Amino acid sequence: MNRQRFPSIVVTDHAAEILGWQKRFEAVLDRHLPGENEEPVILHRAMRYSALAGGKRFRPVLVYATGKALGLAHETMDPLAAAIEYIHAYSLIHDDLPAMDDDDMRRGRPTCHRAFDEATAILAGDALQALAFEVLASELPVQSPNSLEAIHAIALACGSTGMAGGQVLDLAAVGKRIDEAALTTMHRLKTGALIRVSVTAPCILAGTESAALQHLESYGECVGLAFQVHDDILDVTGNSKLTGKSTLADVALDKPTFPSVLGLEESRKRALELRDEAISHLEHISGDTSTLAWLAKYVVSRDR
Repeated sequence: MNRQRFPSIVVTDHAAEILGWQKRFEAVLDRHLPGENEEPVILHRAMRYSALAGGKRFRPVLVYATGKALGLAHETMDPLAAAIEYIHAYSLIHDDLPAMDDDDMRRGRPTCHRAFDEATAILAGDALQALAFEVLASELPVQSPNSLEAIHAIALACGSTGMAGGQVLDLAAVGKRIDEAALTTMHRLKTGALIRVSVTAPCILAGTESAALQHLESYGECVGLAFQVHDDILDVTGNSKLTGKSTLADVALDKPTFPSVLGLEESRKRALELRDEAISHLEHISGDTSTLAWLAKYVVSRDR
């Protein structure tokens, strides 16, 4: 197993636990993808190229960490984790397209539209999103009404009032000066919605009582925003060899970021405040939330 997945923090019991989840999850992710020699070959290869490109698998890890806090088995969480990661992979393919951020590198190698072509990349993203809901519809327990509610929550998180809507706001903000409130709203949708549902979907599936669900949702909200604040910081201070993408990419595109709106030091302070707020919500949860707390610390300490 590649121990560079969470390299910013000294390996602990939680880091080792997460590395095990990541290794196991790669097989889960691969299992649902079409084979690379199945027709249409170019489409299936593009889907696999993007979905199996590695990375932190942060959203699936959040799913499993929440499942741990709720006492749920990994197998119960697998469909949620796989679907959310396919949606994330599709969003990255489309985000990198010339019509959007026009990026050439992702995770240290050519983006999907550079490795294949633009049309294939668009269709690979479309197919990965469809695959996500195919997995949910076929793998979640049909006898439970909570399954349909979890699917609904994930659909909302990636739709016009979630990730896609946030991307529209992001594109509309290019070259403009916006305030912190508008920037926060944008990223709560674009990045935060899918991270938040990685926490809330397991709760929904488990039938978690309302008060605990609200605290875990708030945890996910804080972690999602902290993740983006730190991403913006890394765009300025990060090493492209570690991040796998160009530094100062947002500056080159004249996109508003937390450092451009708040300044670098205030952005760092904001990320730490969000970390602490996230952890405070876990105090209201009776299960084992230690891994969730570790992840809240990780998002503002990572180097990629």
